[in-house]
Amino acid sequence: MITRAIDTCLRLAREKKWEKTYWAFDIHGTILKPTYRPNEISREFYPGAKEAMRVLSQRTDIVRILYTCSYPHEIEQYLAYFEQHGIRFDYINENPEVANGGYGYYVDKFYFNVLMDDKAGFDGERDWIEILKTLTH
Repeated sequence: MITRAIDTCLRLAREKKWEKTYWAFDIHGTILKPTYRPNEISREFYPGAKEAMRVLSQRTDIVRILYTCSYPHEIEQYLAYFEQHGIRFDYINENPEVANGGYGYYVDKFYFNVLMDDKAGFDGERDWIEILKTLTH
């Protein structure tokens, strides 16, 4: 379950005194329900997604990375849509804050601590409510 990854991430951040952690978020099937229609961006949030993403957007210890295969013009539309709902991302498909170093090679794959993606087992219908509980308790 994703909340286990979140709990582990936040615990490690406290223990290791990390100032930030890096979370990557897919859009379709994760934050928004897909429309499966060309030339139409998705606009329906999964239950709890908008609220949880707002909470995450207010945290300075979490860097939010939009992880998407959307076309550039769609990304612009999504960013504007998310901004209307108080949701902000720091980077798109990259993490320039973590360079190559002792822990790994981050040229072809950017570094993140938490990944929220339906292709990685994230369940938009259920996981956001649990995430919101984890973040607000």
